[in-house]
Amino acid sequence: MSFDQTRALHLYDQIQTLALQAKNIRQALEKSEHPLPTGSVEGLYNLAISLEKLGRQIEAFEKEHGNLLALANIGQVVNSSLNLDDVLRIVMDSIVRITRAERGFLMLRDNEGKMIIRTARNWEQATIAPSDLTISHSVIQRVIETGEAVLTTNAQEDPRFGEQKSVIAFNLRSILCVPLKVKNELIGVIYTDNRMRSGIFSESERNLLMAFANQAGVALENARLFSSLRHTLAEVTELKNRMDNIFASIASGVITMDGNERITSCNRAAETVLGCSASEMIGRRLEEIWPALAARIQPGIRQVCTTDKAIVDWEISPHLPGRGPAEWRVTISPLKDANQNMQGVAIVLDDLTERKKLEAQRRLLERMVSPVVLAQIDPNSLQIGGQRTEISILFADLRGFTSFSEKQTPEQLVEVLNRYLAVATEAVLEQEGTVDKFLGDAIMAWFNAPLPQADHTLRAVKAALRLREAILTLHQQLPKKDRLFFGTGIHIGEAVLGWIGTEKRLEFTAISDSVNTARRIQEHAAENQILISKDAYLRVQAEVEVKKMPPIRVKGKSRPLEVYEVLGLKT
Repeated sequence: MSFDQTRALHLYDQIQTLALQAKNIRQALEKSEHPLPTGSVEGLYNLAISLEKLGRQIEAFEKEHGNLLALANIGQVVNSSLNLDDVLRIVMDSIVRITRAERGFLMLRDNEGKMIIRTARNWEQATIAPSDLTISHSVIQRVIETGEAVLTTNAQEDPRFGEQKSVIAFNLRSILCVPLKVKNELIGVIYTDNRMRSGIFSESERNLLMAFANQAGVALENARLFSSLRHTLAEVTELKNRMDNIFASIASGVITMDGNERITSCNRAAETVLGCSASEMIGRRLEEIWPALAARIQPGIRQVCTTDKAIVDWEISPHLPGRGPAEWRVTISPLKDANQNMQGVAIVLDDLTERKKLEAQRRLLERMVSPVVLAQIDPNSLQIGGQRTEISILFADLRGFTSFSEKQTPEQLVEVLNRYLAVATEAVLEQEGTVDKFLGDAIMAWFNAPLPQADHTLRAVKAALRLREAILTLHQQLPKKDRLFFGTGIHIGEAVLGWIGTEKRLEFTAISDSVNTARRIQEHAAENQILISKDAYLRVQAEVEVKKMPPIRVKGKSRPLEVYEVLGLKT
């Protein structure tokens, strides 16, 4: 208690004592046998009344002074917290205490504009149970509609509310309800009551609660804004963390630069592509780290900054120290702020080095293995073994190649051989056949696998005829001494097709006696001649003109083979 409060209480006690003494003296003198002079008793009586009035004034002053101090202390406590739940609890406990109410309720508008009870406390500073939330909605509605406080010393007898069902049903008596405003906008109400006693609240409590409501409204709005800001900050933090995770997990390397071309950020992929850690890059310019790379990429950066247009899928081949040559696809985009002002650039780096190597290897493999076979390769399910399938087999061999090779240098020999084998390969692929392998100066191919072909034998014959035509065209490009001819053999039968070999060295091929038979037939073909077996002829006799040839004896066969020379297709 302050010094002024102590003096006021002491003075009030003295006045009360004097008033009591004056009253006692007056009563004693009235009974005395020796009356005082005229007017003395009346003077003492008036003095006692004056002292009593002065005492009541001092008591009222002390109460008002105490309320003001309480209001200041409560305001300080309320505004000391930005936690909305804490503020609501402190507000209601303070209100119940200073108004001597039995219960206090604080209601706020929700997002839909409805008033809902946010906190309810009793005189014991405990939360009121949901079953005891009995209030006068008519009083609250009047405050909401008028924006003015409502005070009733006895709601049961108040003509404004006496007939309201809630007042009667809940036996409500003293009620004080004030609006809660922020910047003249009603955001809620403070409702206090006492169901047992009438006359608890007066104009003094109303004024006090109105003053406190103004402070509470500001405190609640601050707490609400803080809660909203904290929620927004949490969302922004979560979004930033998510974006950081996305940025870090992007497969492409990403670096950003400010207007001075200093690196401001980079992801993990960029560290891998550039072979440099983020701590070594951030805050530095490209030329400080990779002068050669900077010279290669800076013109693109400056072009983007000047034209405000992105450069997309720009392929460069930098040479990084310690790594060697690389293949990159670069995209440079302008970075802008919310006002579309240029802030720098973002550079996306896709390292194509390994992909380029694989593509080169695949192109080489496609020249070694039929594209149809290559398309069937699944590295995850590749198994050694084969499957029995009917196929048409074609063998073609260059006649006179052995003697021809004796007159050529190795380089010349390989050059000429490759031209002949290329022609043979194209003839097979035109008919969607599969080139199995090259056997020196010979080519082995088949049809009807791995993709089924109903006319596979006719396709083999057409490939042989196309090869014969192509050789004549090739001869026009070669000197006479380099002109050679193929001898071709075709047979049909079952074979086991699949991956043959070991896990370290595999070959997709066909194995069967039918393959051997086709090769033996080819060995009997003269230059520029196409021989087919009887089984193959029976499949194409309606489409092909042939000449029956004498049976041939082949190694491994007990009986001679019937063969036919293909002259051409029937018109």
